[in-house]
Amino acid sequence: MSEKPAIVPKSLLLPFVLITSLFALWGFANDITNPMVAAFKRVLELNNVQASWVQLAFYGGYFTMALPAAFFIKKYSYKTGVLLGLGLYAFGALLFYPAASWESYGFFLASLYILTFGLAFLETTANPYILSMGPEKTATQRLNLAQAFNPMGALAGLFVAKQFILNSLQSNETDADGMIIYSTLEESAKAAIRTNDLMVIRNPYVMLGLVVLGILILIALVKMPENKENKGEIDFWPTMRRLFSKRTFVEGTLAQMFYVGAQIMVWTYIYQYAEALGIDNASAVNFGYAALLVFLLGRWVCTVLLRFISSSKLLSIFAVMAMLFTLGAIFLPDMLGLYSLVAISFAMSLMFPTIYGIALEGLGEDSKFAAAFLVMAIVGGAIMPTLQGMILDLGGSGYSDIKILGVSEVNFSFILPFMCFLMVWLFAVRVKSISKT
Repeated sequence: MSEKPAIVPKSLLLPFVLITSLFALWGFANDITNPMVAAFKRVLELNNVQASWVQLAFYGGYFTMALPAAFFIKKYSYKTGVLLGLGLYAFGALLFYPAASWESYGFFLASLYILTFGLAFLETTANPYILSMGPEKTATQRLNLAQAFNPMGALAGLFVAKQFILNSLQSNETDADGMIIYSTLEESAKAAIRTNDLMVIRNPYVMLGLVVLGILILIALVKMPENKENKGEIDFWPTMRRLFSKRTFVEGTLAQMFYVGAQIMVWTYIYQYAEALGIDNASAVNFGYAALLVFLLGRWVCTVLLRFISSSKLLSIFAVMAMLFTLGAIFLPDMLGLYSLVAISFAMSLMFPTIYGIALEGLGEDSKFAAAFLVMAIVGGAIMPTLQGMILDLGGSGYSDIKILGVSEVNFSFILPFMCFLMVWLFAVRVKSISKT
């Protein structure tokens, strides 16, 4: 009986650990930034559209820089791409210092946009880099293992956002009746609070920038493996023709867009779902924590299961599981529906790295450009939640204004994640059928 190949060869263990740390870093950035929409809205007294520019800057940075990142690592190397990504990440985070000093929302947005240039470089580089660190047979397992550290970073980001930013904002303070005091103050008092609160927002980002710089220096000093096939040649149009002739890659990119859209919808609107059940936002954060914890558990479980079950078969099983949990979130009453909504995160845990691994399988050097399109597919996280918000507004500003199919509009709105998971299932089934032929 032949011995199964190691997920990570011993000779590549240190480089694997260092690159895997990047997955936690961009998870941290994602979940420390999500609550900033509400923070900036309150501190700077913005309307909802203006506050949403935080997410526009975040996803805009990903979408803008993914393809240039692919050009860069194609011409140079994975390690150089990682170092540039870390440099942009640190630079964007450190720019929060002058942004707070100038008290400029536009400066904050520009800082965030540059920060996510770095994240786009890291995601475009780190995912295929991990896939290349060992036998192709264990590549998807290896990526799932690395991706398991992403929700750990996300949990840390959510913790820092809640404990060190949201809980420290003076603009959030209320009077004895629960009313926000900030909006009733004179402009001079508001200005003092605004200065304080922007410093509160600034500090974790500046600390993050310094940590990222430290990791940059460490990776620069360590000898890292490199793809020996890389000759620095850029044959963009021939590569595009090859890639878009690969049906699995094209369908995988679309599946990834639907998956990311579903993930952001589930994690964004869990708070509105809880509010419709009479749960305040502070308590609803606990359900956000629970979703990330079961997501993390799922990542570790799936890393083991992939040693025994093919990636496409396991993806199809977890997509069905996600659809069932989503139906529970739509139709189950009260807390049962909320628990079902949390449970979706377990089913989602497998999807991003597995779709990614399947889509890139066998692409060789073309994987560098292919990875860029899979990172650009993250734009689904900007499009889909807006569509779900339109469903929420059908009956008014509340979340239970009307009934659709016997349930409130907030429950019914999760029909969109259901449809996204259906698209993931169709992709998995088709790939599974190809593997049998």
